[in-house]
Amino acid sequence: MSPASHQTKSSNNNIAGSEDALLAVSGIGFDYENAPILDGVRLSVDRGEFVALVGPSGCGKSTLLNLISGVLEAREGSINTNGLIGRTERLGNVSYMQQKDLLLPWRTVAENSRLGLELNGVGKAESIERVGKLAELFGIADVLDQMPWQLSGGMRQRVALLRAVMPDNPVLLLDEPFGALDAITRRSLQQWLLNVLDTANKAVVLVTHDVDEAILLADRILVMAPDPGRIIADIKVNVEAGTEASDISMSPEFNQIRASILDLLSHQEFVR
Repeated sequence: MSPASHQTKSSNNNIAGSEDALLAVSGIGFDYENAPILDGVRLSVDRGEFVALVGPSGCGKSTLLNLISGVLEAREGSINTNGLIGRTERLGNVSYMQQKDLLLPWRTVAENSRLGLELNGVGKAESIERVGKLAELFGIADVLDQMPWQLSGGMRQRVALLRAVMPDNPVLLLDEPFGALDAITRRSLQQWLLNVLDTANKAVVLVTHDVDEAILLADRILVMAPDPGRIIADIKVNVEAGTEASDISMSPEFNQIRASILDLLSHQEFVR
């Protein structure tokens, strides 16, 4: 894939989306110890759409994911994930993969992979069968009997992602999933992630500090600003199917989008 063009919308249009949106966030506000962290955040993500959130540290990107997943409760506004509106409804029904893989060290790769299914009440025999069907696609079929400590960082992230997608929740949240990996492994897993999610038909939200990663992976990039956290731009990335990721970063379109985002970020107040 390679970007063909882009456009920037005002933050007031972030909620604009189809009636089939799997995720709709409207007017979300959140405070921590009486300090506003997020204010008036609005966005929507359609089925099969990949959206990236970029912005300076402290602007509330991870907090927003915690609100969507149901870990935190908003001060105001509403969050709808495929018809689930209440915070407790969303808990367990939104897939969430964080930067740390959080694999349980006492469980094998196979046992870690089916954890989400077990928590949702799926029987052992069925969960084993479902993990086995996807293990080849995720490149972990040969390590299902190994322990997490035996795996490389990249393989651990593959296992963590399989565990996140196994419950087949319609919304998938990714918080810096490759941030701790070296550059070569990270680029390889970025392309792999695109291939894995290509037919998943989920609404995906990625938080990243890496502008290049956002352009490579996302259909749209939402730029956030701090004090309080809010979305200031919605940048659409049009891509041509079939182009290798290595060709994207060399294109004039890629560099134009990158320059636009970096210009927006450079004008933000980074210090609270």
